[in-house]
Amino acid sequence: MRFMSEDKRRVSGHGDVLLSGGRVGFLLVHGLGGTPAEVRLLAQGLNRQGYTVLCPLLRGHGGSDLLLSATNWSQWLETVEQAYETLKAQCDTVIIGGQSAGAMLAIHLAANHADEVPGLVLYSPTFWPNGWAIPWHFHLFRLIRTRWFANLINVRERKPYGIKDERIRKLVVESLQRDGRSLDDIHGRRGGTIFEFRRLADAARAKLKDISAPTLIVHSREDDQSHVSNAFYAAKHLAGPTEFVLLNDSYHLVTLDRQRMHVMDRTVGFCDAISARESRKAATRSANASVMHAANER
Repeated sequence: MRFMSEDKRRVSGHGDVLLSGGRVGFLLVHGLGGTPAEVRLLAQGLNRQGYTVLCPLLRGHGGSDLLLSATNWSQWLETVEQAYETLKAQCDTVIIGGQSAGAMLAIHLAANHADEVPGLVLYSPTFWPNGWAIPWHFHLFRLIRTRWFANLINVRERKPYGIKDERIRKLVVESLQRDGRSLDDIHGRRGGTIFEFRRLADAARAKLKDISAPTLIVHSREDDQSHVSNAFYAAKHLAGPTEFVLLNDSYHLVTLDRQRMHVMDRTVGFCDAISARESRKAATRSANASVMHAANER
């Protein structure tokens, strides 16, 4: 498996991935503790269909767990806001998507720019980690009220690490280790990071009602980290129309796992429909402007 198409990518010094295409863009956000590698295959598929795709590396991510724990959720959101402005400068339309915690950031961004964002895609949205591989005592973390106390706790992710396909799981871990990251950095999380994620997700819940754009939600029945009730919650509280894709042969990282091609096809179909709708709206505005101009010249 190849995780990057070398001929079309541009990787900035911050680890962002930009695949240049047409005037419709897709901002794709990775999950907590991850990197753009977990959404790269989807980014390539969208790019092959003509979309310009930007996958920003969230602040504090891609290095040590200590570096990640030094950041907060508002800084992660700031990264996404900056990426959105970068993509808006190149594209007429920008669709937003995110994986897991990246879906929470996508919700914030879509709500903050509700008048501009025409579509939203949520992959394995996670308001709280409650999948079958999450240990029962993790839920006690909800009782913690201060970050300094949370930092006294270390959390380690357990197998299968969000990937059902063992071959893909092995490739992903080996790829991350080749980047110089230890297993502790790949799978370990300090309590302060979990505390910031909880604050991010709680704030995202309150913003669902502000999003009226069409939304595609992709989630797995067997998600090991995020129970499908997270997706149902999002669908119930979003103000706009939702399209739901329920997978039956994947775990949490749906953009990488066994049904990744199905996820890609449904994403492309959703984006094509949004793009066509925006084109019709632009044509209508242009026609109306022409009529008004002609009327003013009489």
